[in-house]
Amino acid sequence: MGDELEAREAVRDAYQAHYRRLVAALYALTGDHAEAQDLVQEAYARALARPRQFLDVADPEAWLRTVAMNLARTRWRRRRLFDTLVRSGRVARPVESVPGVDPNRVALVAALQQLSQATRETIVLHHLADMSVHEVADALGVPVGTVKARLSRGRAMLATLLSDVEGGEAAPRRRPAPPPAPEPDRAQEVRDAP
Repeated sequence: MGDELEAREAVRDAYQAHYRRLVAALYALTGDHAEAQDLVQEAYARALARPRQFLDVADPEAWLRTVAMNLARTRWRRRRLFDTLVRSGRVARPVESVPGVDPNRVALVAALQQLSQATRETIVLHHLADMSVHEVADALGVPVGTVKARLSRGRAMLATLLSDVEGGEAAPRRRPAPPPAPEPDRAQEVRDAP
């Protein structure tokens, strides 16, 4: 009974110590603040489901981050299926809402969403979760060189996606709209008619 209480206390301490940083990292990864909160809370719920095992974890924050990221990947796979159903017309997409936050953060999250999932995960873990290159490599199960390449490529891509606007705020660059298709020449169509 004493071990169970100690384990639950460890989960509570981890919640107070790491919750905000984990939500920030998952928000940058998913682009949805409510989803980030859900993912982190689900990670803590899994820790509470097995508090004695959580007590044996060497790095609670890394364990929680890994669980939350795995949950995000699972949701991403399900969302791909959902998007396929939306494109086929079988399901209507719900209206999305964006929480009111700092415009710089919104611009960064929007730019991050344009990166590949692997590059986005690497950037978020290194720059937002303050993990070293070696820690990121261990967390993602890839070589250190791969992490360095993704970071370099990701930073370059973010630099092109973000630009300074008035007041020093960052905003994603918008790709110019393609020129409209030329209107067909109606007179030519009449002349060419049989």
